[in-house]
Amino acid sequence: MRSALCALGAAVALVLLPAGHARAEGPEPDRDFTIEDSRVTESSGIAASRAHPGIYWTHNDQDAPLIYGIDSRTGKTVATLTLRGVGTPRDMEAIAVGPDGDLYVGDIGDNLDGTWDHVWIYRFPEPKVLKDQKVAARQYVVKYADGARNAEALMVHPKTGRVYIASKNEEGGGLYAGPEKLSSSGTNVFRRIGEVPWVTDGAFSPAGDRLLLRGYFSAREYVWKNGRPDGEGTSVGAPFQGQAESVTYTTDGSAFMFGSEGQGSRVVRADRRETAPRPSDKPADTPGAPMSPQSPAADGEGGSATVGFLVLAGAFVLVFGIKRLLRRG
Repeated sequence: MRSALCALGAAVALVLLPAGHARAEGPEPDRDFTIEDSRVTESSGIAASRAHPGIYWTHNDQDAPLIYGIDSRTGKTVATLTLRGVGTPRDMEAIAVGPDGDLYVGDIGDNLDGTWDHVWIYRFPEPKVLKDQKVAARQYVVKYADGARNAEALMVHPKTGRVYIASKNEEGGGLYAGPEKLSSSGTNVFRRIGEVPWVTDGAFSPAGDRLLLRGYFSAREYVWKNGRPDGEGTSVGAPFQGQAESVTYTTDGSAFMFGSEGQGSRVVRADRRETAPRPSDKPADTPGAPMSPQSPAADGEGGSATVGFLVLAGAFVLVFGIKRLLRRG
């Protein structure tokens, strides 16, 4: 199913890009780039380095504790980190940087939606020197208050250090908040604080006042207020990618960097537009404040983007409809 979705998405991506997409390439950092490392075949998460400008950390969706530092000026790997002190990863899906500069990796995937009663988060300091090396990591056990589930998005607030996870489901998922401080000696229970659409990754803005969530077809940016998203959010110019998996902000917060899976995959920059936040129907500190479904045609997106969304949406429905029939069979 994944290969079918990739092929359909890639076909549309060849002819459609959203308005405002920054196509510049070259020696400047934080521009479009191709991941040239042949080992990186399923880039599932991406995070902008705080210590090394222009470097982006990524990892495969696989069972190896490896993190790759990619130079956005060249697309080449400048550091390969091997995590020590953790077990064998099952399904690493996301990476983020905390306020202290530590890197957090979410081993939170569960394609069977409830196979594992717990998942893991790995945390380690970002290396001061870019080179191949082993790094000591702490491992945190994570459970959800309302039962096991699949997830691909992990976000760390850049001011409070609190960790959030967005679960993934065909009918939509939930946004979960972890404890104020993770414990490596016990179980960390994540509690649902809101609803989200189909999410494959997310990131906080460097200032911590915005939350960006992306799916296969679009992305929305929400105002972050009182520890949760406030309002319906604003559609942003996400590119159409074959397997839209990852997203982060540039370190100055001026643009988004969208990544995808596949060998030689592209990371695409989209400049952030200043838009007025939409008011919420409920106070932001009200548990369960709604988050509207993604709508790439909203907020002035171009007609070609709308057509592309409809094509991909139809493909998505077809692929996952077959998937559900197979499950029932």
